[in-house]
Amino acid sequence: MQYKNIIRILGLLVAILSVTMLPPAFISLLYRDGGGVSFLMAFVFCLVVGLLSWYPNRDFKGDLRPREGFLIVVLFWIVLASFSAIPLLLLNEPNLSVADAFFESFSGLTTTGATILTKIDGLPHALLFYRQQLQWLGGMGIIVLAVAVLPMLGVGGMQLYRAETPGPVKDSKMTPRIADTAKHLWYIYLGLTIACTLSYWLAGMSFFDAICHAFSTIAIGGFSTHDLSMGYFDSPLINFVCVIFLLIAGVNFALHFAVLHSRSLKNYFYDPEFKVFLSIQLVIVLICFFVLLSTGTFSDGFDTFNHALFQAVSISTTAGFSTTSFSEWPTLLPILLIFSSFIGGCAGSTGGGMKVVRVLLLYLQGLRELNKLVHPRAIFSIKLGNKALPNRVVEAIWGFFSAYAAVFIICMLLLLAAGMDDISAFTAVAACLNNLGPGLGEVAANFSSINDFSKWVLIVAMLFGRLEIFTLLVLFTPAFWRS
Repeated sequence: MQYKNIIRILGLLVAILSVTMLPPAFISLLYRDGGGVSFLMAFVFCLVVGLLSWYPNRDFKGDLRPREGFLIVVLFWIVLASFSAIPLLLLNEPNLSVADAFFESFSGLTTTGATILTKIDGLPHALLFYRQQLQWLGGMGIIVLAVAVLPMLGVGGMQLYRAETPGPVKDSKMTPRIADTAKHLWYIYLGLTIACTLSYWLAGMSFFDAICHAFSTIAIGGFSTHDLSMGYFDSPLINFVCVIFLLIAGVNFALHFAVLHSRSLKNYFYDPEFKVFLSIQLVIVLICFFVLLSTGTFSDGFDTFNHALFQAVSISTTAGFSTTSFSEWPTLLPILLIFSSFIGGCAGSTGGGMKVVRVLLLYLQGLRELNKLVHPRAIFSIKLGNKALPNRVVEAIWGFFSAYAAVFIICMLLLLAAGMDDISAFTAVAACLNNLGPGLGEVAANFSSINDFSKWVLIVAMLFGRLEIFTLLVLFTPAFWRS
C-alpha cells in the first residue's frame, strides 16, 4: 500500500478544501452578522495541516493500484467531511457539540440534507452559505466519483460504470482522459448551477437565497436557508423551477454530456434508465395528487397539484426540500414517498438511493425467473435497451441489493437499541442511507432531538449510501489489506 502517496494526495485535498472556507468569511463581512473569524481560523488550520501532510511526501508519486484507489475514495469523503466540521465547531452561534458538527458536515458533503440545526432563519449568513456550499461541492464530488473515478478502480469500477451508465456512453469513456472527463462534467454542473441561480432569482428569490438554493438543488441536497425550506417563499413558480432542476440533476450526467456532444435530445429517449426515471416520477406525482385531492387536504385543485408535484419529485429524487409537512399527509403518502427514495435518481447523477438502473435490472431479473418457471429449458437474457447484459452484472446488482438491505437492517437495529421508536428509526436510516434528509416521527423536522450515538450511526449510514455500499465495504475484507 502506497501510504505516503495517499497522505500526499489527501494533504493536497485538505489544502484545497481550506480555500472553500474563504467565501463564507467574505459573506460574513458583507452581512456583518458574525461567523467570519471562525471560518478564517478554520482556513488557516486546514491549510497548514494540508501542506504539512503534502510537503514531506511530495516526491512519493506512482501509479495507484485499485486498492489505493478504493482507499483514497473512502478517505476523500471521511477526511474532507471531518475537516469541514472544524468551522462549525469554532462558531459561537450556534454552539455545536462534536457529534452535531460532524453530523451537519457529513450530511452536507454527502448531500444528505439531514440537519440538527433549528431556528435556521436567525443563523449567520456565513454559516447558511457554508452549508449550501458543502452540498454543492459534495455533488461535484459525486459526479466525479460515479463517472470519472470509478472506472479507474478495476472490477469495482469499470464494470460498475458500464452497468450503471446505459445508453450512448455505456461502452466507452466520454473523453480519452479522466481529467478531460471530469472537466466536461464540471462545466455541465457549473452551467446548471448558474442557470438554476438565475431562474430562482427571476422567480422572486433574493440573490443570496437563489445562489444557496441553486447549490443544494443541483446537488440534490435539500439544505435550505429557512426553517420552512421552500415553503418559506410560498411561490408555485419557485416550486416549479425547483422541480425542473431536480429532474435534470437526477439524470445521469454522462447522458447530459452525450446530448450536448451530439447536439441531439434523442439520446435521452434512447436511454432506458431515463425513460423509467420519468415514468416513476409521473406515477408518484399522480398518486400523491389524487390521494390529496380525494381527502381534501388542500383548498383547491391547483394548490393540491402544486404540493403533490413538488413533494413527490423532491422526496423521490432524494432532495428532501419541503413546502409543507408531508409527514402530516394521509398515511399512505409519507410511507410511499419514503420508499420511493430507495429508488432515487439515475446512476451518475447527484441523487441518492439505489439508483433507477439497479431497480430496473432487479425487475428484469425477476421477470426472467418467472419466465424460467414457465419454460425451464429456454434461455432468457436480460436486455438494457437493445443490448444483452452479462450475468456477472446481474449478480453484482443482487449482491449490491443484499448488502444495501444488510446495512439498512443493522443501522436500524442500532437506533432501536439506542431507544428510538420504530417509525423514527426506520425512516431515519432510510433518510440517511438514501441521502434523503427528512424522515418521519422524531426526525420529521430535524435530527436535533436524537442522542449522540444515533447521530454517529447515521453518519456511517450517510457514508455507506454516498459510497454505494461496496466501495466502503471492501475495506473490511481481509483480502483488501493483504500485500
